[in-house]
Amino acid sequence: MKNKRKHVLILGGSSDIGIEVIKNFLQLKWKVTAHFLKNKKKLKFLRKKSKNLNIIKFNFSNYRNLAVEKLMAKKFNGKYDSVINLIGYVDNKSFENTNLNNILKSLTANALLPILIEKILLKRMLAQKWGRILNCSSIGVKFGGGKNSYNYSLSKHCLEFIPNVYKNWAKKNVFINNLRIGVTNTKMHKRMKRKLMIKKRIKLIPMNRMAEPEEISIYITNLTTDSNSYMTGQTLAVSGGE
Repeated sequence: MKNKRKHVLILGGSSDIGIEVIKNFLQLKWKVTAHFLKNKKKLKFLRKKSKNLNIIKFNFSNYRNLAVEKLMAKKFNGKYDSVINLIGYVDNKSFENTNLNNILKSLTANALLPILIEKILLKRMLAQKWGRILNCSSIGVKFGGGKNSYNYSLSKHCLEFIPNVYKNWAKKNVFINNLRIGVTNTKMHKRMKRKLMIKKRIKLIPMNRMAEPEEISIYITNLTTDSNSYMTGQTLAVSGGE
């Protein structure tokens, strides 16, 4: 695999962090397929600058039937060597205000369908004896989540589950890890109505600042390229010390 151009699939590629990850892989001369639902503008700009970038639109939160696995196998049919799940669907529902439909929508988008895609692509990774899978979670999972992010936190808890079978893949050089991402200077936090709330949140971080998307992207890239030669089956945190 060292002399071959590799191919990465980035789910949630139009996010602020996703854009930085795409840039990293393009600099490494990888082929990149970036999934998006909204925010196509930045992806189109990057695609104009590089022939190695392909983009795919897909709504993960709208599919809840048994046919979806076949649909995804057709949609995401590239020969991918690494998969990065950056999907972060947030509905701002509290435990008191949620319902079954809200819960299923979050679980489907943030955990269940991305895991199915990883399952679809795993066969090739095992056959070629090289593969890297990274599921991006949130540091909020460590603290039980925020008041209005019950469904999001629940889905990320589900995503972080690492059964023993994952570790068995290590023998064939296929690694899967989770990365808990701390408070980051993204559009999501910039849109917060109460600036005082984000200031209070930053005070809880030992480094006393938010991370920048570029910083987070470095850890993601290292975990899903040849730079990661020994780590698998772990849940890591890049959160400024929290």
